[in-house]
Amino acid sequence: MDRGGCQMNGGGGGGGGDGGGEPDQSGMITLEDLESFSEDGLSDSGNNLEDDEKTIDDDRLLHYWQDVARGHQVEVSQEMAEPIQQLTSNNQGRSNRELIPFTLLSRKEKCGELLWEKRQYEKGHWACVTMREDTYEQSICYGFMKLMRYICQQNSLGDYLGMTLPIVTVVRTNENHSVISHDVTVAYFLPFEHQAQPPQPHDSEIAIELWPATAVYTRPFSGPTNEVTIVNQINAMAEQLDSPGLSVNDSFIVAGYTNPAHNNRQNEIWFLERP
Repeated sequence: MDRGGCQMNGGGGGGGGDGGGEPDQSGMITLEDLESFSEDGLSDSGNNLEDDEKTIDDDRLLHYWQDVARGHQVEVSQEMAEPIQQLTSNNQGRSNRELIPFTLLSRKEKCGELLWEKRQYEKGHWACVTMREDTYEQSICYGFMKLMRYICQQNSLGDYLGMTLPIVTVVRTNENHSVISHDVTVAYFLPFEHQAQPPQPHDSEIAIELWPATAVYTRPFSGPTNEVTIVNQINAMAEQLDSPGLSVNDSFIVAGYTNPAHNNRQNEIWFLERP
């Protein structure tokens, strides 16, 4: 599979494709879906996903993910049962999520509202996979499941690697930012302890890449991430920037921090400063 490159500097493959997501579809399945499972799927069972002394049957977790994925026209196979279970368990105290470090360079506010921040992200190793499914949502879902398997033992260490946030997706648009390609890159920043010697994936479609230090302009938004909302956020961000020409014009990043099924999901749109 041609991964096309995944780097934060605006690379990540070309690929045309057209939009087509419906406004009510959420963008990707993330680890946070497991938290909503404790609220929605097990509300009457007394089980708690945060309690490592209680375990939830693998099949019930798998069935929950399968139900969520059907809304994206995605099939979750039986082999996902173990990674889902691992991400749900405490993993010997290693389930704390590590935020990707950055340096705040500047910010702009208006009437108390944050319009944008400029941040510096240092170089680091990312695991990334570029998918070319029939729809944007399918590409994100299948890409994230590949990364889940890498995080949960399908790596050269044979061990759980730990989770970082946000999970990012690199999206590409046409010239006037009206259409998003279904060619999307899903990427996971390796935890600090694995940066020096990144564990290698068993899946040949996952690339470990050293992304260069990059300055990004970010703007927060809440709610679902789909093709319609992403296009709207890209255009809204372009209007707020004082000098939009300083940023890459055809590749953007959507950073997800919380469960896309929640009405108040927390996300960011990232514009990449030209190198």
